[in-house]
Amino acid sequence: MRVVRVARVVRIVRAVLQQMLAEARSIPEVECCGLLAGRAEVISVLLPARQGLRSASAYEISPPELFALFRHMRDAGLEHLGIYHSHPRGDNSPSSRDVELAYYPAAAYFIVSPQVDALRPVRAFAIADGRSEELAIDVVDDDSRK
Repeated sequence: MRVVRVARVVRIVRAVLQQMLAEARSIPEVECCGLLAGRAEVISVLLPARQGLRSASAYEISPPELFALFRHMRDAGLEHLGIYHSHPRGDNSPSSRDVELAYYPAAAYFIVSPQVDALRPVRAFAIADGRSEELAIDVVDDDSRK
């Protein structure tokens, strides 16, 4: 899998980044997953999902839960800005399965490593048309955008 590095930036509130890491590390042997939302192109809300597959190498959000999460975002006036999941083993770059199942080309895909010694425990990617491009992560301290 080829990852192309670009200068595109995704903005995320520090507390959301910390929540992703905490979730990935709470059950490090199973991929965690969920959606990311916010306003004005700043991710400020983490919406965890049940990991239907209970797998260390794949994740799935059930269609009814996905529908409920999107409804929650709409009702709260939030934009869908990203998706996150963890890679319990190995590198936190997109797997071929991640690229194949990337159905939201406008979303940032965050991949978290639960390993406490990971050099970059959280990485973000734009995934579309069978390609992934790494995004720079701009961590924002202001969480008033919720």
